[in-house]
Amino acid sequence: MSSQVQEREKNVYRVQGFTCANCAGKFEKNVKDLPGVQDAKVNFGASKISVYGEATKDELEKAGAFESLKVTAEHGRKDPKSAEPDKEGKIPFYKKHSTLLYSTLFMALGFLSMFVNGNENIVTALLFITSMLVGGLSLFRVGLQNLVRLQFDMRTLMTVAVIGGVIIGEWAEVAIVVILFAISEALERFSMDRARQSISSLMDIAPKEALVRRNGQEMTVHVNDIAIGDVMVVKPGQKIAMDGVIVNGYSAINQAAITGESVPVEKTVDDEVFAGTLNEEGFLEVEITKLVEDTTISKIIHLVEEAQGERAPSQAFVDKFARYYTPIIMVVAALVAIVPPLFFNGSWETWVYQGLAVLVVGCPCALVISTPISIVSAIGNSAKKGVLIKGGVYLEEIGGLKAIAFDKTGTLTKGIPVVTNYSVLNDQINEREMLSIITALEYRSQHPLASAIMKKADDEGVSYTDVLVEEFSSITGKGIKGKVNGVMYYVGSPNLFKELLSASTFNNELQQDVITLQEQGKTAMLIGTETKILAVIAVADEVRESSKDVIQKLHKAGIKKTVMLTGDNKSTANAIGGHVGVTDVQSELLPQDKLDVIKQLRSEYGNVAMVGDGVNDAPALAASTVGIAMGGAGTDTALETADVALMGDDLKKLPFTVKLSRKTLNIIKANIAFAIGIKIIALLLVIPGWLTLWIAILSDMGATLLVALNSLRLMRVEEDE
Repeated sequence: MSSQVQEREKNVYRVQGFTCANCAGKFEKNVKDLPGVQDAKVNFGASKISVYGEATKDELEKAGAFESLKVTAEHGRKDPKSAEPDKEGKIPFYKKHSTLLYSTLFMALGFLSMFVNGNENIVTALLFITSMLVGGLSLFRVGLQNLVRLQFDMRTLMTVAVIGGVIIGEWAEVAIVVILFAISEALERFSMDRARQSISSLMDIAPKEALVRRNGQEMTVHVNDIAIGDVMVVKPGQKIAMDGVIVNGYSAINQAAITGESVPVEKTVDDEVFAGTLNEEGFLEVEITKLVEDTTISKIIHLVEEAQGERAPSQAFVDKFARYYTPIIMVVAALVAIVPPLFFNGSWETWVYQGLAVLVVGCPCALVISTPISIVSAIGNSAKKGVLIKGGVYLEEIGGLKAIAFDKTGTLTKGIPVVTNYSVLNDQINEREMLSIITALEYRSQHPLASAIMKKADDEGVSYTDVLVEEFSSITGKGIKGKVNGVMYYVGSPNLFKELLSASTFNNELQQDVITLQEQGKTAMLIGTETKILAVIAVADEVRESSKDVIQKLHKAGIKKTVMLTGDNKSTANAIGGHVGVTDVQSELLPQDKLDVIKQLRSEYGNVAMVGDGVNDAPALAASTVGIAMGGAGTDTALETADVALMGDDLKKLPFTVKLSRKTLNIIKANIAFAIGIKIIALLLVIPGWLTLWIAILSDMGATLLVALNSLRLMRVEEDE
């Protein structure tokens, strides 16, 4: 089936009620089995399902009936009704956990009856059985269905263990096992919800309503009903509800929600503003440029949610492991229950009990939950800090990086040329008048460096637009010329003046000055007439203040090689490379050459990241293990081409991302090792016959809880100052 057809028929639904990753997998399988569905993909981290094909909401809910799942169409999240999940949070504790509380009450009465009437009494048995049925009804229903279909998951294991326990008369212990299992599931759900909240809190950043001026009238309109071209009124202290361009007003805007940077940015007419950012002081009128679903914050939320669907290598490993592990545990449990009584004269009651305990220990809860919570927590945390990681795969790969390549322009440098040196060569020449003539000529040229000279003139209050320039023309590849007050002036490269003047006029001292400027990574231009040189002006792309510090931090973090890639000439490249401290500089590169360098680094180091501005670096970004784009807020190209986007154009976020990734990898490994280790220890207790259902359920529940809490620590990882 073609991907285009699939894309056209894709419907995304939000799912409420997932309790575990296993259940999500089962729901996905049930939906795939529906007659009109070609394919389905559950994103457990974001609580969503993508359905390719035809399926009604009722059919989907029927497929999720085993867990009473509720399904709503994805676009419903932007409706005013989307406050429903909040209402869910306001359900009183006793109502939310009423079944658990009733079950515990019957169990307590059962123990009371056991002390008064003894364990064999019918009242005691009935109270414990009632406790089991109240607390474990949904568990048994799913477990028995699975048993009939020979599907083995946690609930199947628990159901078999409970039935066996009832048969051998261990009422009290089985009742406790059911309650503890229910508690561990509630805790698992709670920790997963906590991790998901780090994403849903992003959704609440932008207001749902805005004050819009239509036909001279101001009215409050829901964001769904705002059209492109509407003018939104934003008062001081208010959050901006939609992306747009300022048409009137001036203010400082806190863009932390998008870029992670808390320092407010000055904005005035013709500047872009983004939904979810805070207008701190001025009164603004903003013309809307994007519909609500296309705003930068909506794209970020969408990408973060999609990121959880991308299975990280460790998650894929755990899923595969759990698939084979569950049937093996059932076989081991059966052997523990049968072999000693049959061949070694053991007591049936003792060894069946041990077999049941093995089943309970074998529940892969902690194992299955070890990775998703870690990935969701880390991706949610990084999104809040202004780093968009598009999937668990990339999150893990960043941790294993050995080499990082940086594009120079716009990444290590600001990408905006500035005048760094300006001097006239003769005391009789007025500096300001000369600058006025240079700028008047540059004003008429299309050269990229002209803007730097115009900015210098503006900053110094030198007027140039009223200077009359005659016979202006461009000298291809060398410079420009034009007549001012009857004199023909030339502005251009040293080569232009070497052609115009005799060797004696273009003296050695001037030659040395030009070479010095070029060695400093600056572009030197000369200004003069056909007979003499009057002034020298140098322009450079300013290095970001943070670049040097970031490279140092990366080297300290164990990145072996940092390479700067640029199309600039060798001397400029070496000057900037030396200043920022990269281990290697590659200059005079075309886009194809950058691609070759990345391929070379990959063959040498394996894991390589490319950091670029996402526009001209797309091939190199795609060829690297992890493509990291400087995604100056709202750059669609960066969001689309890269695996990771630094939303604030802030390189300082790079060491934080490496640190977060490594921490995530360590926590996932620790979780998996701990979950498996606890189970092995508990299983070894079978040999001396010490394993009880109590120890079994506590080891399983304890492991699940500790793994979940360990994963949630990733929400608190901070940037190093």
